[in-house]
Amino acid sequence: MLRLLAALSKIALASLLTGAALSLFNISSGQILQQAGLTPEILWIYLLRLTNWALPNILLGSMIVLPVWLLTYVFLPPRERERD
Repeated sequence: MLRLLAALSKIALASLLTGAALSLFNISSGQILQQAGLTPEILWIYLLRLTNWALPNILLGSMIVLPVWLLTYVFLPPRERERD
């Protein structure tokens, strides 16, 4: 869990520094989207489409993966842990 928090902290710090640097050069997110040929509305529509596609597939896959994981977790013998 500590590794995840460290990674998220690094990503947040890198994003903050990058945003500050872009702001220094008067570059906005709207300008970057415009260069890519997008608008915030179109980007939002793409995000909704992605969500509408991904969520049913995630749920369908989890109906198989979670029971298999649970069975292997319950029936496999415990592993020995390394001592520090």
